Amino acid sequence: MISKQILFNSFLKENFSPKERSPQGWIVILGFLFVTVACYFAGAAALLRLIYPVTALLVAVFLYLRHPILYIGFTWWIWFLTPLATRLVDYRVGWDPTRQMLIAPYLVVFVTIGSFLRHLPAAYRQGGLPFILGFVGVFYGFLVGLIYNSPIPVARGLLDWLSPIIFAFHLFTNWRDYPSYRQNIQRTFLWCVLITGAYGIYQFVVAPEWDRYWLIESKLFTSSGNPVPFGMRVWSTLHSVGPFGSVMQAGLLLLFTSSGKLIFPASAVGYLSFLLAQARTNWGGWLLGVIMIMGSVKAHIQMRLITIILVMAMCVIPLATIEPLSTVIGSRLETFYHLQEDGSFKDRSGSYDRNLGLALSNALGSGLGNIWKVNEKTGQIEVVVIDSGILDMFFTLGWFGAIPYMGGLILMLFSVSQYSEARFDSFVSAARAIGISASTQLLIGSGMLSVAGMILWGFLAMTMAAHKYYQHQNSRLL
Repeated sequence: MISKQILFNSFLKENFSPKERSPQGWIVILGFLFVTVACYFAGAAALLRLIYPVTALLVAVFLYLRHPILYIGFTWWIWFLTPLATRLVDYRVGWDPTRQMLIAPYLVVFVTIGSFLRHLPAAYRQGGLPFILGFVGVFYGFLVGLIYNSPIPVARGLLDWLSPIIFAFHLFTNWRDYPSYRQNIQRTFLWCVLITGAYGIYQFVVAPEWDRYWLIESKLFTSSGNPVPFGMRVWSTLHSVGPFGSVMQAGLLLLFTSSGKLIFPASAVGYLSFLLAQARTNWGGWLLGVIMIMGSVKAHIQMRLITIILVMAMCVIPLATIEPLSTVIGSRLETFYHLQEDGSFKDRSGSYDRNLGLALSNALGSGLGNIWKVNEKTGQIEVVVIDSGILDMFFTLGWFGAIPYMGGLILMLFSVSQYSEARFDSFVSAARAIGISASTQLLIGSGMLSVAGMILWGFLAMTMAAHKYYQHQNSRLL
C-alpha cells in the first residue's frame, strides 16, 4: 500500500496532502486562463490590463495558502508568459507605455512577503542571515528613495529589488519538502525550455506581427535586431533578450538533472533558440555552469552528463548549420575573437570608466526609483539605466545599502560553495552552478532584478534548502 504524501505549509504551519488539493488548484489556474482568453477574444482585451494582474494575484494567494507547490510553478509561468500576453494585448488595443500588465509577476511573487514576515524573527537562527542582509540593503534604498524620488518609481523599484529576496526566502523556509520543490522546478523549467525554445525559433523565422509591433514601439532596434523575419534576436515569450537568456541558461543547465522523453526535443529547440538570442553573456554563463557541474559530481554522473552533451550536440549542430541560422550564429561567435573592437564591449567598458568612481563616492545612494551617471559634457548627474549590477547597487543603495546587500550575496555564495551534497544530488550541483554563474554576470548586467534576480537568488536558496534537508535527514539516522 502506497502511503499518502503529506507536505508542510510553512506559512500556515499545517500539513496538507498535495494530491487532495491539486484538483482545486488546477481548477483555479484553468479558470484564470479561461478568463484571460475569453477577455482577449471577446472584445475586452483592454480590460486585461487590469483584470490580468488582479486575477493573477488572487490565484497566487489561493495557491500560496492551499497548495504551495503549485504556487511555485504558477509563479515561474507568470514570469515566463506575461510579457507575451502583454504584447498580444498591445497589438490588439494599442501601445501601453506604462506596461501595466507587467506588474503581474511582481504581485504574484510579493505574496511571499507573508513567509518573510512570519519567519523573520527566527531567520537568523535557521541560517537565513543572507536574506536578512539583502532585505536590509533594499529597505535602506527604499527609505532613501522616498526622500529623493517620486513614490510610484520607488514602489516599482521596491518590487524589482525585493521580490527575488522574499521568493528565495520562501523557498528556503520550505526546506522540509525540498524533494517536492526540486521536482516541481525541474518539471517547470523542462516545459519552459520546450515551449519558449519552440516559440523562439518561430519568432526568429516568422517575426509575428505582435512581436514586430513591440519592437517598433519600444525602440529596441539596437539591442533586439530588426523587426523582420530572420532579423530579430530571439527573446521568445520574455520581454527582452537578457531575461530570455537568463531563463534559458538556467533551464538548459537544469536539463542535465532531468530525465524523460521530452529532454531531447526540449534541448534541440532550447539550444537553438539560445544561440539565436545571441546573448554572449549567457553563453559564457552556461559554459561556466557546465564546468562547475562537471567538477562537482561523481564520476558516473560526469559520464552521464558527457553523454547527454554529445547527444544534444548531435541534435543542435546540424540545425545550426542551416542558412541563414549559421550566418547569424557564426557572426556572433566571431565577436569573441574581436572583443576589443565590439561596440557592446566598448560601451560597457566606457560605462565602468565613467561611472565607477562616482558610484563608489556615492555613500548615501540615490535610492530606489533612480539610477544615475555623470553627463560628460555638462558634468551634471543624470538619470539613466546602468548596464552593470555592481554599479547599479552602489548608485541606488549607496555604501550603506550595498554593503549589506552584497554581503548577503557573498555569504550565500561562500556557503553554497562549501556544500558536499552536490556529489550525489545533481540538482544541487546544477542549482549551485546556476546561482554562481548568474552572480558573475552582475559585472555586466543588473542580474539581481526581475526574472534574472529570481533565478540568482532562487537557485542559491534551493541549494541552501537542500543542504538543510540533508542535514536533517542525517541527524534522524544518528
